[in-house]
Amino acid sequence: MLRDEVKKAFEIIQQGGIILYPTDTIWGIGCDATNTEAIQKIYALKQRAAEKSMIILLDTENKLESYIREVPAVAYDLIEFAENPLTLVMPGAKNISPALIGEDGSVGVRVSKHPFCQQLIQRLRKPLVSTSANISGQPSPQNFAQIAPEIIDGVDYVVNIDQHDLSVKKPSTIMRIDPSGMFEFIRK
Repeated sequence: MLRDEVKKAFEIIQQGGIILYPTDTIWGIGCDATNTEAIQKIYALKQRAAEKSMIILLDTENKLESYIREVPAVAYDLIEFAENPLTLVMPGAKNISPALIGEDGSVGVRVSKHPFCQQLIQRLRKPLVSTSANISGQPSPQNFAQIAPEIIDGVDYVVNIDQHDLSVKKPSTIMRIDPSGMFEFIRK
């Protein structure tokens, strides 16, 4: 079942589509992080201002250097020892769509531990965009049952995994980290 869902999601993303999918935090809307047109579809669906960036998911921290110019050594320790899912906002974003890069050149990156995300990212060989499955300004859904119908209807594919899991999920912790290794919490 997992393999089938990864295959279907992969095919949709390859065609420039957007998906609704489970992550190790809350449900996300995603696409290929190098496809600007697909990213713009997500902004339109969420009714979100383009200045509000979205994050990318990787399947392993070994790929950080492919998408961030200078990864501070402490970033690897933070990822390894984080008790909860952790998004690191770092400057020097590269090899992704400009639509994902903040005005300061940064992007938020999270290494996902969710098996679906890991397998899809491995198959894509690119990062996966991730943003909460809600209209901008509305509360983030804590499980699939709380996702608004217009979000479900607005994506090209809804991944059929974890939809019946009603446990309450939280967004990731977000930290900004600069090349010197200085960091600050944005969301705990």
